[in-house]
Amino acid sequence: MTAILLLAFAGVLAGGAFSLHRQEASTFSIVITGLLAALAAAGGILWLIPE
Repeated sequence: MTAILLLAFAGVLAGGAFSLHRQEASTFSIVITGLLAALAAAGGILWLIPE
């Protein structure tokens, strides 16, 4: 369940980064949002790995 929530959150953050890019926001905010999306996706994938 937690992995699904992390992957969903990663999708929301990735969409936010794309939206920021389309609105021509600062590069810093786009990069930070993209990095947070990548971290959430990595966490969701790592959570699925069995012990």
